[in-house]
Amino acid sequence: MYIGVTNNLKRRIYEHKNKLLDGFSKKYNLTKLVYYEIFDSVQNAILKEKYLKGKKREFKISLIENFNPTWKDLYDDIIF
Repeated sequence: MYIGVTNNLKRRIYEHKNKLLDGFSKKYNLTKLVYYEIFDSVQNAILKEKYLKGKKREFKISLIENFNPTWKDLYDDIIF
């Protein structure tokens, strides 16, 4: 699982899907967007990112499954 912060989710997921950036998601072939949140400030987004990175995998799976039970790729549904 990859957790990150961006100011342009559509662009960032496109980069991951097309392996345009070296790093964790490219190394492990992570190409699906299965969960996201929108924040009103970068500071709040970073706080949530740090919080989630500190949680165990089981917590993250539960969070995803409550938001997106089928783990559908949400990339095409992004409208903002």
